[in-house]
Amino acid sequence: MKKVPYRLYLTEDQMPKVWYNLRADMPEQPDPLLNPATGKPATLEELEQVFCTELAKQELDGKTRYFEIPEPVQEIYKQYRPSPLIRAYNLEKALDTPAKIYYKFEGNNTCGSHKVNSAVAQAYYAKQQGLKGLTTETGAGQWGSALSEACAYFGLPLTVYMVKVSYEQKPYRKAVMQTFGAEVIPSPSNTTNAGRAILEKDPTTGGSLGCAISEAVEKAVSTPGYRYVLGSVLNQVLLHQSIIGQEARIAMDLLDEYPDVVIGCAGGGSNLGGLIGPYMRDKLTGKANPRIVAVEPASCPSLTRGKYAYDYCDTGRITPLARMYTLGCGFIPSANHAGGLRYHGMSPILSKLYHDGYMEAVSVEQTKVFEAATMFARLETILPAPESAHAIRAAIDEALRCKESGEKKTILFGLTGTGFFDMAAYTRFNEGNMQDYIPSDEELQRSFDTLPEVPGLKD
Repeated sequence: MKKVPYRLYLTEDQMPKVWYNLRADMPEQPDPLLNPATGKPATLEELEQVFCTELAKQELDGKTRYFEIPEPVQEIYKQYRPSPLIRAYNLEKALDTPAKIYYKFEGNNTCGSHKVNSAVAQAYYAKQQGLKGLTTETGAGQWGSALSEACAYFGLPLTVYMVKVSYEQKPYRKAVMQTFGAEVIPSPSNTTNAGRAILEKDPTTGGSLGCAISEAVEKAVSTPGYRYVLGSVLNQVLLHQSIIGQEARIAMDLLDEYPDVVIGCAGGGSNLGGLIGPYMRDKLTGKANPRIVAVEPASCPSLTRGKYAYDYCDTGRITPLARMYTLGCGFIPSANHAGGLRYHGMSPILSKLYHDGYMEAVSVEQTKVFEAATMFARLETILPAPESAHAIRAAIDEALRCKESGEKKTILFGLTGTGFFDMAAYTRFNEGNMQDYIPSDEELQRSFDTLPEVPGLKD
């Protein structure tokens, strides 16, 4: 039998020319975004005050199954796509498992992650609209790096509010953004009303994505000609990231393979939502029944310990309300959490799929994540981003269960990017200074107690 190659690259002609909208095949749509002032579904006109017009349209469209990828975006994609599908032969051998392990590697680009797939699209639509500039937030720095790169390409000014603890822990991510011309501000900051209010309550806070979103949105809506863009969570972002799953499906079809289990790390949901698209479609339409597994950090467990409720997407409570699995918009992960995936909520699409039983979720401690990352790096010669290593941990655990049971499963996971800017965290782990933190039920309850009340909402 012919051996499957280590790496399979599609040709340019095989690359997807459309984005896939998973909502078009969902039996029930995710609940709509709500205007916090009126409590009613947000309209296109209201979203246009925050987002580019075309992106606002994509955000609200649950019916159009495929969106054509604009030609200029396709051309930029060709500079780093298609990304390879890789068979983890060395990992399989080390685990002595009968399982076959594949991963879709998204790190072969300057920003080192999948985030650029949506960054290019969002910067393109902003340029087409004639905007003067953009604002955004970033946590670990991957999204900020990706959007900085995309904005430089299209000649758009960019202001990035970077979670303060990451700003301090990952100075080279900041340097990358600045090299591409972005202004980078540690969040919370004194440059916005939202930031000043957060600092007044806790001057020593390390910040959160929720804090940074508040500042970025405020900056956008108060600056003429500017709009805000987000790197995860939103429907539009999962749409753009669908190119990951579509490429994976084409490549696995060429190998006559189909995954029994699809695994992705989950913070806000961009990578996982992009990877699972065609396989979730099969599940929803009854063509196949793969297990879909979301892997999140134990220190920020929105799916596994959160509430399915309407909540603000930001700490300052100025964004529309989204129904999602959430820890509360005021939740701030422990400063010792080094593995990314720090957002308090999960994509409304993924939250709805999880709530309706179409996917599973597990949480893992960061020391176990870095154990998996180190093992993977030594065997597969790629240094993974800590975020990606959450999926690696779950894939290894699944492969070991196959070893115990003798099941010959096929496992596919997303390797979202590289860890070259995460060496401070790797150093802490290698020197034995990394600790796990799991929030108590009491801590989470204090955050749940602040969730907004939405009249008439049914579980």
